Amino acid sequence: MLHIDMPSIAEFSRLTHVRADACVSIYLQSTPLTREIESSRINFGNLVKEAIRQLEQAGLDKRRIWSLKEQFDDLLADDDFWNYQAHSLAVLATPDLIRTYRLANKLTDMVEVSDRFHLKPLLRAITFPHAAHVLALSENAVRLIEISSDLPAVEVKVADLPRDAASAVGKATINDSGAGRRIHGSEGQKVRLGQYIRKIDAALRPVLMHSDAPVVLAATLPMESLFRSISAIPLLPQSIAKSPDDLSEAELARAARPVLDAYYQSQIKEFHQLFEQRAGQHRATTDISDAARAATFGAVENMLVDIDAVVDGFIDEESGAVTFEADQDAVNYGVVDEITRRALRSGARVSGVRRQDIPDQKPLAAILRYPL
Repeated sequence: MLHIDMPSIAEFSRLTHVRADACVSIYLQSTPLTREIESSRINFGNLVKEAIRQLEQAGLDKRRIWSLKEQFDDLLADDDFWNYQAHSLAVLATPDLIRTYRLANKLTDMVEVSDRFHLKPLLRAITFPHAAHVLALSENAVRLIEISSDLPAVEVKVADLPRDAASAVGKATINDSGAGRRIHGSEGQKVRLGQYIRKIDAALRPVLMHSDAPVVLAATLPMESLFRSISAIPLLPQSIAKSPDDLSEAELARAARPVLDAYYQSQIKEFHQLFEQRAGQHRATTDISDAARAATFGAVENMLVDIDAVVDGFIDEESGAVTFEADQDAVNYGVVDEITRRALRSGARVSGVRRQDIPDQKPLAAILRYPL
């Protein structure tokens, strides 16, 4: 079992504002297999040593270094913590705080030391979450299933959610021919299914409308098309085209995975198409310097960033001019990470991906709100 505790979007935003005399960001691959975790633990210790070396070389006050080292030592000694891991571990620390996040995706080992956290690797977990809701819908039943990477799929109990179509409209069946003088037969069945769906919609809105988790519909025709035409609940374009009545929560979760993967790939494809279109309008760039200036002035609308790449340097707070550094130290920082931070603060949509998903396989690709 994977043990996941990734940051929420709000928590990620708070982390972007942290500034300190020493911000250490450590990312490493781990494993959910307890018998194999010792190598990750040793690797973490080595990355901590590199962070301390950089801070000592930068001349940080020894007392501040001791505070940091004490926090890392406590974490290294925590057997219970290391016994429950996922595929990657992120550790963010200053002399005054420490945060850990266990992630489902596999990250490249790295340590970054600066006056701010290096947060870009966390973006993929937020951009492409491993959690979702499955709405299993038929005339006979309706269930809302919550799925995640680290826990078994479970049914969510929703207040006022109808049990089935017939009970929702106060009938023994919706297929009777004596539906009334105004509606009958197939027409009456469609009207009653609409009533059923509106009651489902009303019950689910408080739960789903403000959730960050994507919603996958599991239904067959005509229920799928009717629900999409009536309900305002945002659904992924692709459905699980099977009757959900005989599928367990675990089976629905397995069926949802390919739907989620296809949706994430479609988002990247749409970005590439729009990038090509905007390039002809001088509103797209893969140049780090141009993207830094655009992010500083709030011109970035949408951006893909390579979660593994680190380009060290500085970005001027006022002009957005980039100074590149050849060597990593405790003073400079990842400029693509800083571009990401500035773009997010101006309301841009930023997705963390692998290098092969970015146009021209650059460290970043940005679509701009207006030409620079």
